[in-house]
Amino acid sequence: MGKWILIPDSFKGTMSSREVCTMMASALRHHLPEAEIVSVPVADGGEGSVEAFLTALGGRRVEVPCTGPDGRPITGFYGCLPDGTAVIEMAAAAGLPLMEGHLCPERATTYGVGELLRAAVRDGARRVILGLGGSATNDGGCGCAAALGIRFLDQEGNTYVPTGGTLDRLARIDASGLDPAVRAAEITVMCDIDNPLCGPTGASAVFGPQKGAGPAQVACLDRNLRHLAEVIRRDLGTEILDLPGSGAAGGMGGGMVAFLGGRLQMGIETVLDTVGFDTMVQGATAVLTGEGRIDGQSLRGKVVIGVARRAAAVGVPVIAVVGDVAPGAAAAYEQGVTAMFSTNRQALPWEQARLTAREDLAAVMEDLARLLAAMGQR
Repeated sequence: MGKWILIPDSFKGTMSSREVCTMMASALRHHLPEAEIVSVPVADGGEGSVEAFLTALGGRRVEVPCTGPDGRPITGFYGCLPDGTAVIEMAAAAGLPLMEGHLCPERATTYGVGELLRAAVRDGARRVILGLGGSATNDGGCGCAAALGIRFLDQEGNTYVPTGGTLDRLARIDASGLDPAVRAAEITVMCDIDNPLCGPTGASAVFGPQKGAGPAQVACLDRNLRHLAEVIRRDLGTEILDLPGSGAAGGMGGGMVAFLGGRLQMGIETVLDTVGFDTMVQGATAVLTGEGRIDGQSLRGKVVIGVARRAAAVGVPVIAVVGDVAPGAAAAYEQGVTAMFSTNRQALPWEQARLTAREDLAAVMEDLARLLAAMGQR
């Protein structure tokens, strides 16, 4: 009964991508027992990214002692894929939950992320996928860079590790001490937003409040990141202020470009390249994908659209199973989506629909698998 590729995003707040894959596969196997099913769980760079890659490709999880976002010692981790690529989710060392309810973007650091990256390259990784998402920080990636040998100096010439609240003290950046193994590595930065570093749509204004910043703090953090961008331009010759995606993870998107020569890439494109999707999709009967909500914003490169564009290029149909089909979703048909099915069969508000999300997804997949089996018998 053909080859079916399952590659959904998580349904935010209800189900992980891995859970969605499992439920999709269960329904298909029940009604299409002869089918070949390939599951590729997807994560957006935040919490769960390492698990998603290891589930899709195999490999091992490596635990590393490192520094948490509040400066306390913790145990972080990264994933080592079979080809030696390291996958790091910054949330493992600088995520919001690690602040244990005491949010403080002015003092939170990404230093531990740098320790994870250093451990990975010293373990032999020559390619690193760094996922940005769920950060508690607003330091522009300076903590990460400091852990890797880059020096940040104040007006008195003293070396220090800048945080969101102390970037205004920065007078000079010396990148000569960057770990050679890191300098030689290929670093791909998974980034699913295109926010610039500063301004009304920048890192501090948009994401600062969820990290605990009030209006006055947001203004201070924004000024400090702008100052960082000016010093980077002068000392490193890289312009990050208006770079799309530079505002990701408290400015870490821009920092990774400037400090480590990282390449910003949409998360789904990174996943598709890494799992070899273009080869995998050849000869497939169809691709099943999905996300919690499909709307006009999805067209900016989220999972469903990223998958649909690649599959459409080789003429493979794409079925999207989503929580809600919202205004603007119809444009997805022009990007390669063949059909969309909503799990919100009673048209309930999200707060209510989330309570039965698993049952609703199972019911929709049951109907869809029945339909596909019936069509295959004709």
